[in-house]
Amino acid sequence: MTTPSPAPQPTEITLHQASNRLDLLFSDGRSFSLPCEFLRVYSPSAEVRGHGPGEGTLQAGKRDVSITAIDPVGTYAVKLSFSDGHDTGLFSWALLYDYGMHQDTLWARYLQRIDAAGASRDPAR
Repeated sequence: MTTPSPAPQPTEITLHQASNRLDLLFSDGRSFSLPCEFLRVYSPSAEVRGHGPGEGTLQAGKRDVSITAIDPVGTYAVKLSFSDGHDTGLFSWALLYDYGMHQDTLWARYLQRIDAAGASRDPAR
């Protein structure tokens, strides 16, 4: 039996506040540019995902959200703090890599859920 190889590690993490994007360059050479809104609506926190299957909460009104802080968590993750006060999700390197690899599919799924719920990406005014 072979041991699975560890997930690639980020070699660069750059927050672009003007465009609200987090750029990640990984040790295998892949790079991803993830919008802050995407990261917020797919936060791995219990507040967003729930505690079990089907318990997640649809995150609407997050179009303008930004990242206000990036804090390392050991050598395996970062805690992202968002402008709407959310700061409880730990984004592991493996999760961020997976998000980069599947961003288009995940984003399309989110847009379908927003539409089906009659909700909006825009914040309530």
